[in-house]
Amino acid sequence: MNTDAKPATEPVKEPDAPQDRDAEAKSRSLLRDITSGDALAGVLAVLLAVFVGSVMIAATDEAVRETASYITARPSDFVTALWESISGAYSAMFRGAVFNYNLTEPAQQWRPLTETLKFAGPLIAGGLGVGLAFRAGLFNIGGRGQMLMAGAAGGWVGYQLDLPMIIHLPLAILVGMAAGAIWGGIAGLLKARTGAHEVIVTIMLNYVAYYLLFYALSRQFLLQAPGSANPKSLPMKDTAILPKVLGDQFNLHLGFVLALVAVAVAWWLLNRSTLGYRIRAVGENPHAARASGIDVGRTYTVVMMIAGSLLGLAGINQVLGTVTSGISLDLDASIGFDAITVALLGRSRPLGILAAGMLFGALKAGGFTMQTSENISVDLVLVVQSLIVLFLAAPPLVRAIFRLPAQEAK
Repeated sequence: MNTDAKPATEPVKEPDAPQDRDAEAKSRSLLRDITSGDALAGVLAVLLAVFVGSVMIAATDEAVRETASYITARPSDFVTALWESISGAYSAMFRGAVFNYNLTEPAQQWRPLTETLKFAGPLIAGGLGVGLAFRAGLFNIGGRGQMLMAGAAGGWVGYQLDLPMIIHLPLAILVGMAAGAIWGGIAGLLKARTGAHEVIVTIMLNYVAYYLLFYALSRQFLLQAPGSANPKSLPMKDTAILPKVLGDQFNLHLGFVLALVAVAVAWWLLNRSTLGYRIRAVGENPHAARASGIDVGRTYTVVMMIAGSLLGLAGINQVLGTVTSGISLDLDASIGFDAITVALLGRSRPLGILAAGMLFGALKAGGFTMQTSENISVDLVLVVQSLIVLFLAAPPLVRAIFRLPAQEAK
């Protein structure tokens, strides 16, 4: 027997490959970013707003209040009424915003989704205008004025000129976006040359734009329809109306497609262009950007012009779409302010703004169905939107409620 044979040993475990260690580190970093970053806080802010909205739905429901009076005797009645109140409200919102399963015709079942996309178009474009300014460290609260000026200029081209559609429609869109860019550029230029705070300037420009439009719609030699006493223009020519993309049975028009194009352009601008790098650098630290050779004042002006053009696209969407038949004082439909919420919820990222715009479009579309079928005030949608803003403005509160780790300093 050979006594010199070596005993069997366990195979030596090779050290982890560098690729495995890198993948594990990236996974841990991604998990840490998800739990401590802004994205999860935004989602939870929406969930909190929906929860508070559910409480308000239940509190205003007559059946819930009635069964609450004898909850100790028959708690099942209260629970049933509570469930029917909340589930009925949100199922109605789903039927009005995504899919109406009560209908039998497939085309009409998906009609609510097209309404959501129709409402989302201008919200996405407006959110991009506000979000792009945010990335440069500017608070563009002048969306309403930029939309009004864009709607007035583009609408004038839309009803005044007689041109082929292939020329008329693009010209009206470009003129409207140019008007919005000029109106936004005024605030950027004042910020760059005089240091005037953009919040104050854009708020004042909102009033200036409103009263300029009011004057123009009160004078028949400017925008008012001939023979009319109402502050409204003539309807748009057929060659200047945004065409419907799914046929006449749906209201979804080209405005949503233009909003998607704007998302792609904004993403490329911020992440792949030199101008986008300058915008992000100025937004992070204007003093360091100036020291590195970036013209901060010029960047302020340019970014506000681009932001104004995007909000101008939202205004054009309202005037040349199927929402209104002409220029009016309420053409902005509060989108200029809703865009601020969309930009905040989307964290000023183009793809985030796209998702936030879709959410708010669904809230708008579903709110009407909720009101008609469940007799719940459509103002509740505004309450939910306001609560989203409230929770977004207080991320430490959201983290404390859900016991999330504190956000790491970058």
